[in-house]
Amino acid sequence: MINILILSAGTRNKVVQYFRKELEGKGRVYATDCSELAPAIYEADEAILVPRITEPGYLEKILDICREKEITGVFSLIDPELTMLAEHREEFLAVGTTPIISPAEAVAISFDKYRMFEKLTELGIPTGRCFMDLQEFERAVEKGEIAYPVFVKPAKGSASININKVTCREEVELLCRHNEDMMIQEYMDGTEYGADVYVDMLTGKVTSIFVKEKVKMRAGETDKSVSVKDAKLFGLIKKFVESVGFCGIIDIDIFKVDGTYYISEVNPRFGGGYPHAYACGVNVPAQIIRNLEGAANEENIGDYEENICMMKYNEIMIRKL
Repeated sequence: MINILILSAGTRNKVVQYFRKELEGKGRVYATDCSELAPAIYEADEAILVPRITEPGYLEKILDICREKEITGVFSLIDPELTMLAEHREEFLAVGTTPIISPAEAVAISFDKYRMFEKLTELGIPTGRCFMDLQEFERAVEKGEIAYPVFVKPAKGSASININKVTCREEVELLCRHNEDMMIQEYMDGTEYGADVYVDMLTGKVTSIFVKEKVKMRAGETDKSVSVKDAKLFGLIKKFVESVGFCGIIDIDIFKVDGTYYISEVNPRFGGGYPHAYACGVNVPAQIIRNLEGAANEENIGDYEENICMMKYNEIMIRKL
């Protein structure tokens, strides 16, 4: 039996549905959330209400669920929980559960945008210039190394919260003065892409990559997109991911400016646009299950059709509380 625990399922109904489909006849899917109004938990074989992740004893509660339900693999769909899974990996393994997450260091780099900039620069991979020091940024402007507009954002933020596109020095100074840990980032005026990548948990090698051009965004997530393929980009992603040491599913934001691809940010979890990849045949749940069964996946990068569009739309769930 392969039992999967999906933490903080929220509104990610599709991900829960995919795992139920792939596990049919050989395991169960459990989904948690702190709210009974999280529709995705009702797509699982069993919904489990848990405290907020900030509550004392939360980790122990999740470990208890893993023991009781004999969970084989666990992952979360929200950023604040990923660090917990990575840092407490050994505790989960001790109860027989594999955290489906990258190593703690790779997760930490992902959640610190300036550290990610430094790592990409170290690897020689194109990325937008970033500054944590206002004076250093102003010197770069004076030298013509960077120009307005720029993005000002929290170095450790997520979900596109508090991101500002600014056009003058006064705005930059105001935002940096009134907010802590703000980073100034080069504005990438180009085409935006997203990549859903799976890194085999047994071999550490990239086994699948799905790339989509983002046509429309909403609240930091891909709302409409179209599938694309580019061997050059596949190679760049593979080099980057394997060099940093990511593991499992990761979601990458990329920009293409004047023919050059720039890696921007990484989310070490399922991205909101993953349903596009699954619909095109890039089956990450099946790869995860295969790894949990003790088998490695074969490399199958770019095995999907181009010009397939994804268009999200609203749906509702009706239940008696």
